[in-house]
Amino acid sequence: MYLLFKGGRRQDIQLKGAGPTPYSRMGDGRAALGPVLREYIVSEAMSSLGIPTTRSLAAVATGDTVFREQALPGAIVARVAESHVRVGTFQFFSARSDTDGVKELADYVIERHFSAIGDADDRYELLLNAVVMRQANLIAQWQLVGFIHGVMNTDNTSIVGETIDYGPCAFMDNYDPKKVFSSIDQMGRYAYANQPGIGYWNLTCFGQTLLPLIEGDEDASLKRVQEIIAQYPALYQKAYLKGLRRKLGLQTEQEGDQALAEDLLNEMAREGVDYTVTFRNLSVPGPSMSGEDTQVEEGFKNSEGFREWVVRWNKRLREDGVHGVTHEDLMRSVNPAVIPRNHLVEEAIKFAVDEGDYSYFHKLVEIVERPYDEAGFSTKYALPPRPEEEVTQTFCGT
Repeated sequence: MYLLFKGGRRQDIQLKGAGPTPYSRMGDGRAALGPVLREYIVSEAMSSLGIPTTRSLAAVATGDTVFREQALPGAIVARVAESHVRVGTFQFFSARSDTDGVKELADYVIERHFSAIGDADDRYELLLNAVVMRQANLIAQWQLVGFIHGVMNTDNTSIVGETIDYGPCAFMDNYDPKKVFSSIDQMGRYAYANQPGIGYWNLTCFGQTLLPLIEGDEDASLKRVQEIIAQYPALYQKAYLKGLRRKLGLQTEQEGDQALAEDLLNEMAREGVDYTVTFRNLSVPGPSMSGEDTQVEEGFKNSEGFREWVVRWNKRLREDGVHGVTHEDLMRSVNPAVIPRNHLVEEAIKFAVDEGDYSYFHKLVEIVERPYDEAGFSTKYALPPRPEEEVTQTFCGT
């Protein structure tokens, strides 16, 4: 099924949790209400943050009971996307040595989503290149808001570079590059800091499926695919550093910018401060420029390293010499005041599932749809969780 929007823009519709499909791997193919509400909340938040994502058209309770660790109310989410084709879709045909199937799928994807490629002789190389670029930009955007997907396998890697399948996903509170939330990720494969590397791996898997379509002998085709995929680290780093500059209010480029940003992140990790709050507080005009703003320093137990960093940051801002948009305005446009924090998502789910009260869900959706707007909502939505509220694990549920 698909929707045709004004201007001819097409969006595909998929029902998640409606029952078994050929890809259910002997599971029941159904979803519990909690994971459906989580997908709705987080996907709408991601869209409002400007990050490519599937959207939730509707969440519907089925009235059925879904059995997981316990009996849970069932639900379905109607998900819309530019495309539901994944790297795993290509692997489905490739694993069966169905080269004709891979070619038909690749031609469809080019015609539907990358029409500028047309019938070029090297169209499959151009397709790979386009997917590499989109994945590099997408994962950089995840890192910049502290989003952890949780299950970055090839079946959850969209060909068009949209965030897809919000299972055990979460946003970081305190900054920790090793942070993991997914209950099934026992070894930290999909930890926050590992996401860029996993993206590289998934693109390598995609490149493998296209090898039979690349002109030339086997060695020449392999070399060309490797060259295209090898662009990914630099593309990712460029997008990530561009985003870090904006988060720090920098509008020009200097060689030491990456080190400046990394030193702040290292200090944040060392002190265990909240990722979102720290960047948002840095955008407050006034005292932070002197390194004496207690609001900015909140959470830094030993702030000497942070104070030294602020001196360097202030010097760098003065060197920017850009007139027009202030660095605070720029920072407030990219550093959200609110994110769908795990404890708030869990609160909304608990009231909906246990008491049939959806008011917490609707309020949270309303708030996360305005992530840069600090007016009109309780401060509880912007604050990190108290120790007793902290959520340490998230679950897939489908």
